[in-house]
Amino acid sequence: MARHKVEICGVNTADIKVLSNEEMVELFQKLQNGEESAKEKLIEGNLKLVLSILKKYNNRIDNMDDLFQVGCIGLIKAIDNFDLSYEVRFSTYAVPMILGEVKRYLRDNNSVRIARSIKDLAYRISKLKEELIAKYGREPSVSEISKILEIDEYDIVLALDSLKDTTSIFDPIYNDGGDVIYLCDQLEDKTGKNYSWDERLSLKEALNLLKEKERYVIQSRYLYGKTQMELSEELGISQAQISRLEKSGIDQIKRKIL
Repeated sequence: MARHKVEICGVNTADIKVLSNEEMVELFQKLQNGEESAKEKLIEGNLKLVLSILKKYNNRIDNMDDLFQVGCIGLIKAIDNFDLSYEVRFSTYAVPMILGEVKRYLRDNNSVRIARSIKDLAYRISKLKEELIAKYGREPSVSEISKILEIDEYDIVLALDSLKDTTSIFDPIYNDGGDVIYLCDQLEDKTGKNYSWDERLSLKEALNLLKEKERYVIQSRYLYGKTQMELSEELGISQAQISRLEKSGIDQIKRKIL
């Protein structure tokens, strides 16, 4: 089977070797005995682990090369701090550290400003979580963190929420194979103040001038949030026909009100 070549930071991902657990243990033993070349092999053998973590950020950041380098920093920290006595697989230990490094980078370069006190608490929680995962091989609960840090659970949840990535209103939230719905399509202005009364009247008159099927498609799509595929099944016509009816209706409305 041919391997697809994808380059990031000059690294051809098709050539990245994945280490077995036995190979990892052997390399860590060599590293702990002072063989520095083992560290390079451990880094190279875990680059795909970094890439797998970065997949979900693919559509959220322009420069993936920078994020890949940040992920590699997290990987190196995990290698430097890992101990075979933890009795957990290296990936179990490394993933939270790589993810933490990536999230810190995104948070520090985020346009949304978080209070310094909340940031500091989030750092403390993240560090404690990494230590507990390394020790017990599982994610600690909020109540466990609360008892150790002697901080209210609500404040911990608040701090952890500050680590979450912001979402663009132009992020796709549904795709049925050609009919993409973006987050902004599902946002509603409940104040009803976006349009003046004369604009709403013009829109209503323009809708009434459409052919019945065009009007039904426009109302179903933009008032009730139906997809083209749903309308295709409902009306018994192809999705392409639904798309043409929608486009024709929108064009006519534009000509009437603009």
